[in-house]
Amino acid sequence: MTVTNEDVGQQARTETPSSSHSFKALSRAAFKGFIRDRATLFWTILFPLMFLVIFGLLFNDGGENKTELGVVGDGPVITALEKTGAVEITEFDSQDAALTAVQEGDVPGYVAVDGDTVTVRYAASNQASAGVINGLVDGVVNNANMQAANVQPRFTVDAQQVEDSSLEPIQYLTPGLLAWAVAMGAVFGSALTLVVWRKNQVLRRLRLAPVSPLAILSSRLTVSIGIAFVQAFVFIALALLPVFGLQLSGQWYLAVPLVALGTLAFFAIGMLVGSFSKTEESASGAANLVVLPMAFLSGSFFPIDQTPEWLQAVSMVLPMRHLNDGLSAVLVRGQGLEAILLPCGVLIAFAVVVGFIASRVFTWDDA
Repeated sequence: MTVTNEDVGQQARTETPSSSHSFKALSRAAFKGFIRDRATLFWTILFPLMFLVIFGLLFNDGGENKTELGVVGDGPVITALEKTGAVEITEFDSQDAALTAVQEGDVPGYVAVDGDTVTVRYAASNQASAGVINGLVDGVVNNANMQAANVQPRFTVDAQQVEDSSLEPIQYLTPGLLAWAVAMGAVFGSALTLVVWRKNQVLRRLRLAPVSPLAILSSRLTVSIGIAFVQAFVFIALALLPVFGLQLSGQWYLAVPLVALGTLAFFAIGMLVGSFSKTEESASGAANLVVLPMAFLSGSFFPIDQTPEWLQAVSMVLPMRHLNDGLSAVLVRGQGLEAILLPCGVLIAFAVVVGFIASRVFTWDDA
């Protein structure tokens, strides 16, 4: 984010000792610098939205995907597999043709019925599809055996999803990508602004002007929080479009303090990055090194519960994990205030600790 010497220097020279005037002038200068920099607008607002659009369009029909299954022959087993609605049947004339299709990756597996013998062959490289195929075939064959033996089942299964029936993949994508967008905007905004201001001697001028460090810090933080709220509004408004189908829970408004505290925590990280970075390139690289791996480890792009347990434990110390969990809880899972107490506490603690470290290594100039 680029703010010129003229923007901030002029504000500092015309500033009075009043802290409120200092805060307003610096906030105005930082905001003008943000909206004038088209590159910053793109990376802060449009770039994260691109991911939301791409992932939303890719997975908006994710619940209707079926596993392809080759079949050879016919009979009650094949008919029962078709009735499950979980597989897309492709018929083959012979087992050799079906086996070739599996080996070449055209289908993940096939089922052949020859009299009372049911043959299943599958590609172990696709573990998800292999598990679906084996589970379905085992269930269908066991049920057919029981019917043939005239045995009544002792146990029945009542399986239902816990979420609303209208739940779509966008419900999971929006909180995670929003957390990543807020983190990226806060870290890059504070880090690059600090580096540019120090490089262009803006910080030195502010230090000599009748402006308190608190006014400088609070004005920049206020702009970052305002930008984060704009990000959240645009994200949610886009996801609410019929093409994506986001459904907000009854207590979605609890996302407001989460977005504010998340911005505070990542603003502190950006201040730390900007304190030891000498150039915009090094600040951008360091910020990417922090934010991008954290996004993957926090479940912003894929469910974190699919990773090893030790990796899930590591993610619990990351602020983005708690921001992501809190946003998911109140935006799509219908949970209340109790669900954001831990995330808010972690974000505040992280902001305090990292902010203190940043204050100890902060310098007004490169000298």
